[in-house]
Amino acid sequence: MRARDLAVGYETVSVDSDALEAARLMAEHKLPGLLVLDEQGEPKAILPASQMIKVLVPAYVIEDPTLAAVVDEKHADRLCQALAGRRVGDCLSSKAAPPPIADPDDTALEVAALMAQVRSPLVAVAERAKDGTHLLGVITASHLLHELLGAAGKVTPT
Repeated sequence: MRARDLAVGYETVSVDSDALEAARLMAEHKLPGLLVLDEQGEPKAILPASQMIKVLVPAYVIEDPTLAAVVDEKHADRLCQALAGRRVGDCLSSKAAPPPIADPDDTALEVAALMAQVRSPLVAVAERAKDGTHLLGVITASHLLHELLGAAGKVTPT
């Protein structure tokens, strides 16, 4: 199996996309994260769902998790207001690394190694050309696991 064969169409957002809409997209499609594209449409970062949740949680609760027990449900229901007026770029970690990008000819093992090395829930598959990077699709960790287990006869392949 090559990366081009494993890649599937996947939801993407731009750094300027509305953060609340991006969160809805993750929630409605049960996505582990989103591929974030820059202004030229090239892969810029991965926004994991866990990072989006971190944006929702007040900093004082992150610093002292015991405070979460004293926040009443009325206030907890308003957590998503933290995304109002924000862009996806505002939600990216300041330490966000460039997204892992696999070459279309990479093997499943090469993709798995890349995913494991950077601990990313997804890997972009793209061709690099003189005029930029052309996104072919994305491979999620769950899809890769399914394909690898299928090849080993442990699950029915798709």
